[in-house]
Parts: sequence; C-alpha cells; structure tokens
Amino acid sequence: MHSTPSGRLSSTSAQSEPEQPTDLNNTIAVVEAAKVGALEHLEALVDAGTVEEAEALSFIQRFDIHYPALIDLVRRTYGSGEHVTSVMVALGKSLATSWGTRAADLRELDERRSSDPDWFLSRHQLGGVCYVDRWAGDLAGLRDRIPYMEELGLTYLHLMPAFAVPEGNNDGGYAVSSYREIDPRLGTMQELAGISRDLRERGISLVVDFVLNHTANDHEWAKAARAGDPKFQQYYWIYPDRTMPDAFEQTTREIFPDDHAGSFTPVAPGDPRWVWTTFHDFQWDLNWTNPEVLAAMAGEMLFLANQGAEVLRFDAVAFLWKELGTSCESLPQAHWIVQMLNRVCRIAAPATIFKSEAIVHPDEVVQYIHPDECQISYNPLQMALTWETLATRNGVLLNDAISERHGLPAGTAWVNYVRSHDDIGWTFSDEDASRRGIDGYHHRRFLNDFYTGRFPDSFADGVAFQYNPKTGDARVCGTTASLAGTTTDHPDDGVNRVLLAHAIAMSTGGLPLLYLGDELAQTNDPDWHLDPANGNDSRWAHRPRFPERGFRDREDTSTVAGRVFQGLKHMLAVRHQTTEFDGADLIGFEPNNQHLVAYQRPGLDPEGWPSTVLCLANVDDHPHRVEASTLSGFERDATSLLDDRIVDLALGVVLQPHSTVWLRVYSK
Repeated sequence: MHSTPSGRLSSTSAQSEPEQPTDLNNTIAVVEAAKVGALEHLEALVDAGTVEEAEALSFIQRFDIHYPALIDLVRRTYGSGEHVTSVMVALGKSLATSWGTRAADLRELDERRSSDPDWFLSRHQLGGVCYVDRWAGDLAGLRDRIPYMEELGLTYLHLMPAFAVPEGNNDGGYAVSSYREIDPRLGTMQELAGISRDLRERGISLVVDFVLNHTANDHEWAKAARAGDPKFQQYYWIYPDRTMPDAFEQTTREIFPDDHAGSFTPVAPGDPRWVWTTFHDFQWDLNWTNPEVLAAMAGEMLFLANQGAEVLRFDAVAFLWKELGTSCESLPQAHWIVQMLNRVCRIAAPATIFKSEAIVHPDEVVQYIHPDECQISYNPLQMALTWETLATRNGVLLNDAISERHGLPAGTAWVNYVRSHDDIGWTFSDEDASRRGIDGYHHRRFLNDFYTGRFPDSFADGVAFQYNPKTGDARVCGTTASLAGTTTDHPDDGVNRVLLAHAIAMSTGGLPLLYLGDELAQTNDPDWHLDPANGNDSRWAHRPRFPERGFRDREDTSTVAGRVFQGLKHMLAVRHQTTEFDGADLIGFEPNNQHLVAYQRPGLDPEGWPSTVLCLANVDDHPHRVEASTLSGFERDATSLLDDRIVDLALGVVLQPHSTVWLRVYSK
C-alpha cells in the first residue's frame, strides 16, 4: 500500500488485510474489508497531492461513523447473504473514489456545512425553481440571469430536470435517459458544474432532482434489460406474462390513467414481457429490492453531488419499494433506502442534503423528514390548504393544519410553496375534514370545479389534470396569478391573493420557494395545448416561458406585475429583518373568526428580548376584526412590521380583504 509523508493515514490501515467476508452479520469484518479499498484509493490521492492528508483522515472518520450504520440498514433491507455482502464491500472503495473527484471548494463547503447543519432554517433563505429552457433558454442564458436572481434575493435555485431525456413527451424531464448527461439542447454537464460554482460564489445553492424511482426506457440500463441482459433485467420489474402484474395490480392505484391502466405496460410493442411503470409507459420503475441498484444509484447520486448539487430533490420517494399485497407506497423499506443514501452522502458528500417529494397522506409525508433521512421536505398540505382557504374564504382547515401538523424534528424544515411545476392535489386528511363537518370527497370535487372555472363566480382560471372517470378524482393546474384571479375584472383582488399566499409561505417557518415567474404575476400559457409533445399534459399550462413583459414592468406599480414584484420584495425585506422568523418554531393561534388564518412565531426580537410575531391573514372578500379580548394575552402596544406602525391591541385589529398583518407582540 502507498505511504503518506506523515504516515498517519497509513497507520490507520497498517493491520493485515482482512479476509473477504461472506456474511453481512459480521459488521466489523465487512466495514474493515470495505475500508481497505477506500484507504488504498485515499493514499494514492494524498501521494498525488490531489487531497490533503487531513481531508483524507476526515473522510475515514466519517466512514467509521456512518458505514456501520449503513451496514445495519442494508442488512435490515436485503438480508445478510453473500451477494449483498460483496456489494457492500465493493461500495467502500466506490465512496472513496467519488469523494476523491470532489472539487476542493466543495470539500471546503463540506466543512462549513458540518459546523452549520441548519443553514436552511435561516430567515435569509429564499428558494426559486424553474425549467432551464422555459426560464432562460439554455444554461448560458441561465448564467446571464444570475444578476436577476441576486436582485430577487435567491439563495437556493432548483433547476427542474435538465438531464438527457427521450424525444417527445418525457414527463417534464422526469424520464431520465442519463443522470450524467445534460439535454444537449440546454448545454453540457461541464457547464452545469461551472454554473454551480458561479452560484456558490454568490451564496446561491444549486438544487437538482434525483429521479430515483425510475429511469427512462432508453436509459442504458433499460436498453440492456430490453435486450435480455440478465444483470440489467434485475434492475427493473420485468415479468414474462401478466400473472404477476395482475397480482400486484389488485392493490396498487393508477397514477396517470390517461397514459395507461394499472401499473404495468409491455416492454415493447409485440414483446410478451411486462415492465412496472407507475407513471408513464416510458418510465421504467427500478427494482430497489436488488442491492446492486442501491450501489449503482448511490454512484449516480454522488456524481450529481460532485457537480455542485447542494440539495437533491428525491422524486416520487413514496413509490420506491414494491411488495405483493400492499399499495406499494410508503412501505418501511422506502424509508430505509433513503436512510442508506443519507449515510452514503454523509461519508462522501456531507454538504449535500435531501428534499423529499412525497405527495401522500399528511401522516405519511412527515415520516420522510428526519436528519437521517430527508432534511427538508415540500409542505404539500399547507400549499393545498392555502388554495382551499382562498376558495372557501374560510381558514379553519389551514389553521388546524398549521397548529397540528407543522411540527418537525430538530434539524429539519419544511419547504413552503404556493405552487410548483406539478399539479395541485387536494392532499388534506379526510379525518381532519370530517372533524370540521366537511366531506372530503365532495370538498375535493368543489375545489376542482372552483379552480377550473366550473363553479359560479369563481375568480380562478385553472385547468383540470388527469381526470379519472372511475373515481371522479382530478387535480388542478395553473400559475399563481391565474389561479388567484389577476385576469378577472378585479385584478387588484388577485394581486392581494398572490401576496397573501406568499406571505403564508414566507412566515410559517422553513424555506420559502417561489416558482420563478410567479413573482412577475405570470399567467397561464394560452397555447400549451398546441405543443405536439406536451399538448395532452395540462401541467404545461403553468410552465410558460420567461415573462419578458412582466420583467420590464417589475418596477412599475401601475401594472399587475409591478405590484406583485414590489409587494414580494417588500415582504422579503421585512422577513430578513424579522429575527423571530429564524428557525421553524410555530404555535397556533385561535383568531375566533373563521375568515382569518393565524399563527405565532416565537423567538427573540432584534434587541434579544423574548417576543412573538403574530401572523394574521384575512382570506375573505370583506374586512374582519380580531377582537381586543382575543389579543388580551399580549402587551397593549404592538409593531405592525409590514407597514412599520404601532398598533394598539386594546382596540382590536382590523384586516382588509385579502390582507396580511405581521405583529411583533410581547406576552404579558
């Protein structure tokens, strides 16, 4: 083995080389065998001057902490046989190899984030999300828009999948042909790595998707499986006939019924084999019951981390594990897989964190959020109920959710958003609705009708998505401005709804996320249905191209775009100054008025005194009051942060229609 100048790294491996273990139950033997390959590679890197010995020792320290825990998770998931043991021994060197290609500035970021693991909980954080081609044309255009990102105050940029994809419909980039190649129409992976450095220098974290439930059917693994390669056939769920697919489909649900019935499609026209395709027929589900898939996908994940991805969005994480006789959603093994990948990152790319995308029952969403699993997560319940409360003019369900379902483990955070690239599904709990006398099924039908213009006097201009005639289920598409009513005869009401919705996302704790274009009041693309590749997917209605006119008007408050942009900029400036908005602590507040949304953010004021920001929002079309008696637990004088004035709480607080108030208050 190589020696190092000081010999310290060599001393960690001076023992005789261990025998190759064949049983994962011997954790110590497996860890030591895996570390042999890692040490050989690290010593070569140190000898070559590629990394400092102290950095290599830090890697080994992380390895010693996290690899035994990784082995325990693998054994729980895959058993302890010889095959999985050999996979785990080989993975040790793979992790060192991946870490060895990590750029020096990323290794420095690893150290900084280790001392500030809760960086995403700062009140200064602001996320933005976009499609590269729709928002900037290509990666070169994206680099040109960095000054605008700085003007807006972004610290977190999520690029929708820009990977190589099949021609035509590719589910908005979520059918990945290669995790290591960028769509050539957008640029190259080398360009993306360069942009990630440019963003990092400006304090903006790059976020990319890790599509881990499936690959495109033209991925090299899928091509090999289709050709009959026995190794890669085991990477997917492929069956020779309909026997097993029919058995699985007894308990699974249809996700995209417009695309195909059930969960399986033919491998190819005329091919008797069937392959699992939860979503589209061109998206083949990976077989995570095969430990080789775990190792292969860990490699793809670390490659993306090494391009500068500081956050990886785990797509469709609830669907990872399949088991006959179950719904094949949110099974325990899905969590174990994420925990395994977390341990891998803690060793080889510790600055990189995970964001979960689990659009499932609220009780299941929170199960993916933990420092050892996904550190941050979309908050689909708050998003959906924000729209619900605007439609009903009633804040009860949202108040309940904020009071009862907002809490998360320490070291984690919600990503709060008003809308995303995807459709809006009404993910509230039927049990929560029933407690308030609301029938969940009929309420969802009402919301779908309201936001697609089928309800009298609706202000919304939305489009239905994936209507299922068997269940009556559907979802809703539309930009924030279109859904909020900026295109009606009363655009000011729409502007106020846009600002109200974002005020909730910005003040409930965690990381707020803007779909870029919404800050400029971008409306639906009227020609989305004319696209030959995507015209049957109504989500493209809310994925229009960069709003050049809105961008030009962003400082003109006589325009809708200007009022939204300047309103958001002011709100963000106040948020930056509001020290109580650090962290994620939140306490519910009963406003004693069903038209108001209310909650408290306890913390310290700028002088360091214990204080609370009481957040109030009127979701109705008429003014409403919070009575003085409701506010009697606070000192009489309060500061209204958004308009910088003193409020006498003994007189109560009046909120105008679709308005927001942030009050700094002190308990008696």
